[in-house]
Amino acid sequence: MRNHTSLTSFILLGLTDDAELQILIFIFLLITYMLSVTGNLTIIILTLMDSHLKTAMYFFLQNFSFLEISFTSACIPRFLYSISTRDRTITYNACACQLFFTDLLGVTEFFLLATMSYDRYVAICKPLHYMTIMNHRVCKRLIFCCWITTLLIIFPPLILGLELDFCDSNAIDHFVCDANPILKISCSDTWFIEQMVIACSVLVFIMTLVCVVLSYMYIIRTILRFPSAQQRTKAFSTCSSHIIVVSITYGSCIFVYIKPSAKDEMAINKGVSILTTSISPMLNPFIYALRNKQVKQAFNDLVKRIILLSKN
Repeated sequence: MRNHTSLTSFILLGLTDDAELQILIFIFLLITYMLSVTGNLTIIILTLMDSHLKTAMYFFLQNFSFLEISFTSACIPRFLYSISTRDRTITYNACACQLFFTDLLGVTEFFLLATMSYDRYVAICKPLHYMTIMNHRVCKRLIFCCWITTLLIIFPPLILGLELDFCDSNAIDHFVCDANPILKISCSDTWFIEQMVIACSVLVFIMTLVCVVLSYMYIIRTILRFPSAQQRTKAFSTCSSHIIVVSITYGSCIFVYIKPSAKDEMAINKGVSILTTSISPMLNPFIYALRNKQVKQAFNDLVKRIILLSKN
């Protein structure tokens, strides 16, 4: 983001100017951030240590937890610092870095969720070939493709964004450096980059959603052919956690594509941002842990191991 004036930083306006409400927001975000990091870190440790959690599904879950920790850490600590110190300024370089990492990590999550739906498709529709198709080399390549595809998509608008000029206003109506409010305060012609951001967002959303929907169409068709109700219930239970996480992720993003009035647009944008950067990363580990017997068993084994070590 280029600057032809004496401006050297942005001001993040945050969520509210109400001092009492800021205290409540600080406490809420601090608790959700700590739970998010603790929960996702626990998932990573379990998948690394437990021999029963070495399949492709848990490898993808491990990577998803890493993304969740990184994504929430790119947004929330800076905002907590801003509330606690009342210092709302952020330098151009810091803002550009935050925008890059939030876009990179957020978009990669969508591709990873699509990859995880494909994994569930192979596990249920092609169970005899699952270990062959979803071997460790293939899993690593799929993860690599998620990151590379994301970089190829987000780089063009980000490069153009670095060429934007800022004249008088440097106040960003958000609690993070987000593309939409940054474009609003630029004195450059932003029409082309706005269209590119929309095109990239829709491309990612549609591509990944189609993959998820197609995977689950085949999964449901296969499950309904199972002879016993017990088999159908067991098969559905292996997908339930992923379906809930997908529903929360895509459901929250639908609000971004619904065109609100100008007055409500930024309020909705901030609300969705709180959901995706704070609440979702906190909920996801609990969704996977509470609905997965293997994860719960691995957690119980880890707790027993820690208790035994502490006694010794």
